[in-house]
Amino acid sequence: MVVVASLYFARAIIIPVALALLFSLLLAPVIAFLQKIKLPRLLAIFLVIVSLVGLAGLIGWKTSQQLVDLTNHLPTYTENLKDKIHALKNSKGQSLNKVSAALTELEKDIARPASGAHPANEARKKVVTPGSSEKEPLAVQVVPPANSFGAVERVLGPLSTGAIVIVFTIFMLIGREDLRNRFIRLIGGGHLTVMTQALDETTHRIHRYLLMQSMVNGGYGVVIGIGLHFIGIPNAWLWGVATAILRFLPYIGPPLAALMPIVLSLAVFAGWYHALATVALYVVLELTVANFLEPRLYGAHVGLSPLAILVAAVFWTLIWGFPGLLLSTPLTVSLVVMGRYVPSLGFLSVLLEDQPVLSPAAQYYQRLLATDQNEARQILEQYLKEKPLEELYSSVVIPALSLAEQDRHRNKLDGDTQDFIYQSSRELIEEFDDIATEPDPNAASNQGLPNGSQVQNEGTRRLDVLCIPARDTADDVVALILCQLLERQGHSARSIPIGTTSEILSQVTDSKPEIVCISALPPFAMEHARTLYGKLRLQSPELHILICLWHFEGDVQRMAARFKLAPGDGFFTTLHQLLKDVAFRSQTPNA
Repeated sequence: MVVVASLYFARAIIIPVALALLFSLLLAPVIAFLQKIKLPRLLAIFLVIVSLVGLAGLIGWKTSQQLVDLTNHLPTYTENLKDKIHALKNSKGQSLNKVSAALTELEKDIARPASGAHPANEARKKVVTPGSSEKEPLAVQVVPPANSFGAVERVLGPLSTGAIVIVFTIFMLIGREDLRNRFIRLIGGGHLTVMTQALDETTHRIHRYLLMQSMVNGGYGVVIGIGLHFIGIPNAWLWGVATAILRFLPYIGPPLAALMPIVLSLAVFAGWYHALATVALYVVLELTVANFLEPRLYGAHVGLSPLAILVAAVFWTLIWGFPGLLLSTPLTVSLVVMGRYVPSLGFLSVLLEDQPVLSPAAQYYQRLLATDQNEARQILEQYLKEKPLEELYSSVVIPALSLAEQDRHRNKLDGDTQDFIYQSSRELIEEFDDIATEPDPNAASNQGLPNGSQVQNEGTRRLDVLCIPARDTADDVVALILCQLLERQGHSARSIPIGTTSEILSQVTDSKPEIVCISALPPFAMEHARTLYGKLRLQSPELHILICLWHFEGDVQRMAARFKLAPGDGFFTTLHQLLKDVAFRSQTPNA
């Protein structure tokens, strides 16, 4: 509240400073370029400022000439506009006339005198002129004397503000290194690395945004000017310049720029063709630029969500008015970047940035917690559009199941929610096995990727793999994933349900697989996996056993040593590692 109040009450000082800072950021690269060609800094600043002021004066002079020409033709435009209004009135439908008549009758009823007063009696009442008697005194209104300085003040106010902004910009350009060092000393608190990175990123983002916006708006204005010229709108050059300038205002700029040319097209021409062509020009161009061109150019450099841009525009406009609307996007970009590097301002980055704040795995798990299987499916489908099936399981589904396991062991999940999470994951895994896009078999074979094709290549053999869960239902679900990917690789893979250790050992003996994969989600299934591995090794010494400790984040070599792996066995933490090892074993005889 204190910060917002300070920004509001000190706006007379802060607005010129903020505008000057914005202009200095935009002009700094130009000054640096002139200095590289051996021009002194003061001379370079003088040339740039004089050129900009001269350009602004030229545009203002030409604009004033166009406005004078427009004013001279207003009487002829007014008559044409009146004819269109009368035509619209005459073309009203019968229903609209009925509504108008009803409203007129209602107005008469309201204006009638009260029921106790007869119209004849009212007519006999003496008409009293105000000021003719004591009961009807003449109303007196005090009119202040005309202030000749008011108009001058309204004209000189913006000019004086502009002059102050120019002066501030000059001094900021002269001493920009000193200002930067003082800002780092004041805000950085000794964290030079963090503040340097924050300032560099902020400057880079704002500069790129302003540069690209200037280029886009300039081209936008040129297209509008040319289009209005061919349509026949008078002073097309004026409306092109006005459009280019007004488009710097978020949201309200384009409608304001289109308003006057549309009204003028209605006033100048007799028919409706020119007005419709003008509307179509603005609508088509704005939709094209706003939806296709600007997102590609601005998205990576601004980093703000659409809602954040809207909220920022409203906030800064309410505090600073028109200059706040102009400065809203650069100021908000600065706050977002500071939120990345300053922990106490991190909430700004979360609220305003366009990057997702939850990983796909967290989003998927959150929707399962909310028992929303449809949206959970949508998250997986969206991820599968850009990544292969193996990456979907490895980066989204397995981490989500790990989160569920952690919450289950902390007693944060009830039984129904657990059942829904695991059952939904099973159903989605089976569903995505059918709809997943098949990779190129040759590409997978050449790159050594395991998720290539269900067709065996030359020199490989089909392996019989048995996947067993170490302890929990989550281990069983991941075992189902592993079987699915092994089958897509071309092997015979199956899994057995959760059971006691003796039941698992018995099923392994009956199945007689070539390879057994023990699926375990850390940290709670690690000991069970180690115990199961030891008993399997004693029961079947010739069996190849692969330990799958999914996404284990500790010391892998130390954990593998704890299992005391026999020759030919393996310890893996990711799907890619295990599948690649199985693919290698299928190419090696008697592996």
